Amino acid sequence: MKILVLEDNERLAKLIKVTLEQEGFKTDVFSDGEEALNAINNGYHCYILDINVPSLDGISVLDMIRFYHKETPVIIISSNHELEKIQKSYEIGADDYIKKPFFNYELVQKIKKLCNVKSANAISLAGGYSFNCENSRLYDDKGVEVALAKKEILFFELFRKNRQRIVTFSEMEEYIWEGAETSVLNMHALIKRLRKKLPENTVKIVKGIGYALY
Repeated sequence: MKILVLEDNERLAKLIKVTLEQEGFKTDVFSDGEEALNAINNGYHCYILDINVPSLDGISVLDMIRFYHKETPVIIISSNHELEKIQKSYEIGADDYIKKPFFNYELVQKIKKLCNVKSANAISLAGGYSFNCENSRLYDDKGVEVALAKKEILFFELFRKNRQRIVTFSEMEEYIWEGAETSVLNMHALIKRLRKKLPENTVKIVKGIGYALY
């Protein structure tokens, strides 16, 4: 993913660039509004704009971005607390606003949310569903959380390291039932409940062995 950052504070700009590149995002930084404007059509997936920068302010750059790119996420960052400018940025089409000083973690989370970036520790499932291994939550194709019971969560966690495998009945007994003796019938009942929450054919049985996740 490619991101444009417009920020004239050299120290902050470098910090943002390092943080975003550590997340795997290709990041181009500009300190001048005119220079940023000349680059807005270079295939960016997200724009991060300071309001008060030399040559051309961030709101004017935002206005031109919205002329060419109606849907690309734009985050405004500024120490400017003037309500009028913040309101204007939203009216033009800013997706979010973050006030300086801020934690870079906060900025990263906003970018991931706006750009629908799935966690590297997420299991992608059929129909656009995903299971986030960091917070043990299941999300549907619209990003809405699907409620899971404890044993349903434990089932997904069995696939944390490698989804392209079969989870055996003995593994399920050991992990999901925490070593307590159970029956294959109970396992089938668990999967039946889980299937009601997932797209069709997400969980398939491998006869006599266990289950696979797709």
